[in-house]
Amino acid sequence: MPSPWWKASWSPRSRPFTSVTSLLDVAAERSATPGCEGVVHLNNAGAALPTAATLAATINHLELESERGGYEAAVLALGALDRLASSAARLLGARSGEVVITGSDTQAWSKAVWGFALGGGLRAGQRVLVDRIAYDSHYLAVLQACELVGATVAVVPSTDDGTIDLEALAQALDPQVALVSLTHVGSHRGLVNPAEEVGALCRSAGVPLFLDACQSVGQLAVDVVRIGCDVATATGRKWLRGPRGTGLLYVREEFAERLRPPGIDGSAAVWEDEGTYHLRPGCARLANFEVPIAAHLGLGVAIDHALAIGLDPIAARVDSLAEGLRHQLGALPGVDVHDGGQQRSGIVTFTVAGVAPAAVVHALSVAGINVSYTEAPTARLDLAAPHPTSVVRASPHYYNTETELDRLVGAVGLLAAS
Repeated sequence: MPSPWWKASWSPRSRPFTSVTSLLDVAAERSATPGCEGVVHLNNAGAALPTAATLAATINHLELESERGGYEAAVLALGALDRLASSAARLLGARSGEVVITGSDTQAWSKAVWGFALGGGLRAGQRVLVDRIAYDSHYLAVLQACELVGATVAVVPSTDDGTIDLEALAQALDPQVALVSLTHVGSHRGLVNPAEEVGALCRSAGVPLFLDACQSVGQLAVDVVRIGCDVATATGRKWLRGPRGTGLLYVREEFAERLRPPGIDGSAAVWEDEGTYHLRPGCARLANFEVPIAAHLGLGVAIDHALAIGLDPIAARVDSLAEGLRHQLGALPGVDVHDGGQQRSGIVTFTVAGVAPAAVVHALSVAGINVSYTEAPTARLDLAAPHPTSVVRASPHYYNTETELDRLVGAVGLLAAS
């Protein structure tokens, strides 16, 4: 029987830090990233370092707004915004017009979930199935929508390594299930859920699938058609290396008509007369008029950069660094690695015996190393006793180096020995 995930259920697949540099130019990427000069940034699951080009695109438009006026600058940016929409669709394997740029992953998710409930897709007595590694903002949106209509949330069990139990999901998919909410990559530990297998089960049962791809888009190849999800959401600031305040919302074209999203304006609906309006067709009903255009332009540059490198080379590099880091950290006395799953991501979580995760993060910050920590309130279903209720999270991206990870391992080793 596999050991529980909190007992370091992962096992190294290869020697530490197997070099995957031939598929991308790490030195060039670091040269194009100003932040690499000043800090060892291993908090890419929080917010990655942008390239100089992304920064310039954002700042240049803000300057244009100051010189020409906001509305006038927006007209000049229409071509770039059209290219952003096309690039975002290509990134997700979606059709043109199926992706809306939003203010965040959470905003996108809430609009979709509430739109599903207000559109009659979620009714009293029905259930929404969620996985155990659900993130707080996604779970809370589902919980609130269920509260509104009188539906309930049911949690699908995990296998011993933390992955969603596909057999349990198949058994739970009865006629009372209105929706399945799946976390692709957990925010608090590095396993990757089998999204395509979940999608196949949902399609067979005729149940919509909403995919939380917040931690997967930008570090893994995500194809919404292969997965078979009806909705997927992501953020710009994490693995895509875009500005904060940006997100992605994919809605399958045919499914969009089932949504009546909250917070509509003139971009989402047409005001016909004093008492009536109609929602725009397709994903347009999920758009907003007032958006940070400068940030959107920066996101477009970031997405195009990821597409130019290729998601497969990015995934290979991130996997190599993360697996090597798990190997090195797991070999330190007093350090436990807490990632499970048959497939893992660039999120590496660990604890140091006798040192609170928050104290580890502070000590590493003093040493010029950025990591973060995750506590139970963000993942209540999983970070609960007897599991760890707080873990340190290190998340290397393709521009990080083996030398930087050696610095992290050395600093953690000193903390563990103190």
